Amino acid sequence: MPDDEKILIESITSPHHTEWVNKAKYMAMRHALLAALPAQAPGLTVAEANIAILPHLSEVEFPGGSKAGWWLKAVQLDLEAKHIIRRGPGKPVRLFKCL
Repeated sequence: MPDDEKILIESITSPHHTEWVNKAKYMAMRHALLAALPAQAPGLTVAEANIAILPHLSEVEFPGGSKAGWWLKAVQLDLEAKHIIRRGPGKPVRLFKCL
C-alpha cells in the first residue's frame, strides 16, 4: 500500500466529524487492537490495551511502539463508531470486541 494512501475515520465522541489518516498505520493498529482485545466484557482498560497491542504492532509502521498511543485512540474511537468494539460499563473505560 502506498505510504500516502489515506482512509477516512470517524469518532464515536464527535458524531459527523471525520478525518483522513494514513491507511497503512490505521490498518496496522486496527489489526493489533483487534488481536489484543477480548471478545467479551469486562474487556481491557485503555492502559492495558496499550500494553497488549505491543506484540501485535508492525515494526514497519510503529518502530519500537513509536506513536502507538495516538493511533490506538484514533482507531479505538473509529471502531467504536463502527460498532466493531464496545465499552464496558463503569469507569475506567474498558474495551472489548463486539460479536
